[in-house]
Amino acid sequence: MNRTSAAINRIQPSPTIAVTNKAAELKRQGRDIIGLGAGEPDFDTPDFVKEAAIAAIHANQTKYTGVDGTPECKAAVQAKFKRDNNLDYALDQISINSGGKHTIFNALLATLDPGDEVVIPAPYWVSYPDIVLLAGATPVVIQCGVAQGFKLTPEQLEAAITPKTRWFIFNSPSNPTGAAYTRTELKALADVLMRHPQVLVLADDMYEHIVYDDFDFGTLAEIEPGLYDRTLTVNGASKAYAMTGWRIGFAGGPAWIIKAMAKLQSQSTSNPCSISMAATVAALNGDQSFLAERNAAFQRRRDLVVSMLNQTPGLICPRPEGAFYVYPDCAGLIGKTTPTRTVLTNDEAVAAYLLESEGVAVVHGAAFGGSPAFRISYATSDAVLEEACKRIQRAVGNLR
Repeated sequence: MNRTSAAINRIQPSPTIAVTNKAAELKRQGRDIIGLGAGEPDFDTPDFVKEAAIAAIHANQTKYTGVDGTPECKAAVQAKFKRDNNLDYALDQISINSGGKHTIFNALLATLDPGDEVVIPAPYWVSYPDIVLLAGATPVVIQCGVAQGFKLTPEQLEAAITPKTRWFIFNSPSNPTGAAYTRTELKALADVLMRHPQVLVLADDMYEHIVYDDFDFGTLAEIEPGLYDRTLTVNGASKAYAMTGWRIGFAGGPAWIIKAMAKLQSQSTSNPCSISMAATVAALNGDQSFLAERNAAFQRRRDLVVSMLNQTPGLICPRPEGAFYVYPDCAGLIGKTTPTRTVLTNDEAVAAYLLESEGVAVVHGAAFGGSPAFRISYATSDAVLEEACKRIQRAVGNLR
């Protein structure tokens, strides 16, 4: 009687959400917890975006809309892709969804069958493999460790592609590592993909606007126009515009994929929130100067965290090019013993020790398919980050 489906039994709950919920529960219990697990900017949604949403409410824009977005929101996304990425899409090549995760879910569920394979570089965003598994397909994970800057090589991509490969999922800048690919590195991967015309490409560009040190962002369909007809370029309002709770993701790509995504959405969520779409129109069409101001704060925080973690024996923390995460390698802590005589056997044990001993919540690397490591989100204040890093240093100093 209490039987769940085979599909739901193939997947696990999101580990990042689990860590965030655990930290919140400990705070409610009175513990002094610093939560560094959530992938969410601490900045507020810009005022001009909020004002557009309020105006939409007063204008009674509260009815059903087109199933995959209003014409106005699609036009704003269309203009964004042209302005930022030099990509031309017709409106029937644009999909608006309830968050970037929903965009990816729609695309994969609408195009995958049992027996299909999806190539995913690791460390990866936690949801990629589970969405593939839910669709009945097989994730093919490629390890891209710290020694190679967490970046996939063309040789690795070539070796992973088989006649069963349906999609290649690519995320730059990366969640969880912050690694971003140069245009030269993208072209080398694109050259491999051009030799395999059966492979669809999902370019997850969610952190496009959060890059540092004058990094020159590029996306695959822009770098190699030959991939345009089989690339879905995914983005959203959540990260750059601090609109995580508004739940708007979007994509541009082949009309047949967009149509299939709309068909699925028509039988699941129907349209995204009409008010959130009005806010997204304002975000995409409005003054973008605040992005540089916020990036300067993120870069300062990145440098603080990288410096302090690299002063911690047993941790190696690369300096990421983008996003708001660091992904320190903690191999030097594995095998050490805590003051309570617990042996740290893996990165999940390391994360548990940091939470229990010092109240610092991080996400263990196994959740992202890349161990031994853990992810820290530095999307919080300098003072909180400095205190968190001091606690991590103290916890590591107490190991034997």
